[in-house]
Amino acid sequence: MKRALLSIMILSSLLVVGGERRTAAQDDSRILVNVVLVQLNIAVTDRKGNYISGLKPEDFQITEDKIPQKVATFEEGNEPTRRFVAGGPDGKLVEQMIEQPVTEDGPPSGMPVSAPPVTDAGPLPTGANVFILFDTSNYMYRGFVYAQDAIADFVRSLEGVSRVAFYSYSRDLSRGVPLTAERSSILRGVRSTVAGDDAALYNCLLLTVKDAAQLTGRKAIVVFSNGPDNASLVPPEDVAELAQSTGTIIYMISTRDAQAEPISTAVFERMSKATGGKAYFAKSWKDEKDAFASIREDLAHLYSLSYYPQPNPNRGWRSISVKLVGENAQKYRIRTRDGYRVLKQAQIASAAMPAASSGTSAK
Repeated sequence: MKRALLSIMILSSLLVVGGERRTAAQDDSRILVNVVLVQLNIAVTDRKGNYISGLKPEDFQITEDKIPQKVATFEEGNEPTRRFVAGGPDGKLVEQMIEQPVTEDGPPSGMPVSAPPVTDAGPLPTGANVFILFDTSNYMYRGFVYAQDAIADFVRSLEGVSRVAFYSYSRDLSRGVPLTAERSSILRGVRSTVAGDDAALYNCLLLTVKDAAQLTGRKAIVVFSNGPDNASLVPPEDVAELAQSTGTIIYMISTRDAQAEPISTAVFERMSKATGGKAYFAKSWKDEKDAFASIREDLAHLYSLSYYPQPNPNRGWRSISVKLVGENAQKYRIRTRDGYRVLKQAQIASAAMPAASSGTSAK
């Protein structure tokens, strides 16, 4: 009796955070399975806002639509990513050795390559990819240089971040410096910006989320906005939902000019909270620098967990609940996204079409 050779091919990368296990095709020799990983970026603090370190995968209880999930990968702060599998009759998580991923610049200095390598989903990414989106609209005439200084200091201070991209926006999005490990390139991009046109923040932020969605691992967008949006056709709710569904954290830094506009204040706070990020309203250039420093600390202390969703018939919005277990469960606070909508890669690609049709272009 002939034995069929089964080989599982990963059809979608880890960039689509949210999805299902689904048989896509089958022939005499193989079964094709669409496996999608859901990634969560979790901040754990005490009641005073101090970050809590040293937690383990077993300290987190994750459910999706009330269905218990098992941690597949785990990362604390800037530490290497660890992969886990369920082992033994009790189903406890067992750490699986993984091959240290190699980046554009080769493996991190002083970090050994573990063996044997994991071949089912390829190497895991380390560090975060950070997109900086800078408001260069006519709202920015006052304090422009101070904002540039704050962003430059933020870029210099980033540790444990794989790559940084620098974008700016007014009516159009300018992808000034694509993702790079070269901090000097980012700094030159910051200094080359000039203030100008109306502000199409939500159009341009949607395009930035779309760019971030193509990446695996942790990704964050840090937005510096000096005022409300007066030129977008895309509603902020669409931006927030795509960011949630692709596991992209949005941090918003704005000034008192934007804070004086109640609608913008509420939107900035709601959008950042929905994605697991924060909103800051700076009253001075020092407050701007403090806000960037707070974001840097947040990125350095996040727990990044991922899981392969258990079978779930829901093809719409899926609610995620993350709780701590054990004696410290009631002592600490958790900040993360609370769900996602199941998206196919084609939906992510088309999500920016409203922005493009409104006149927003990428330079």
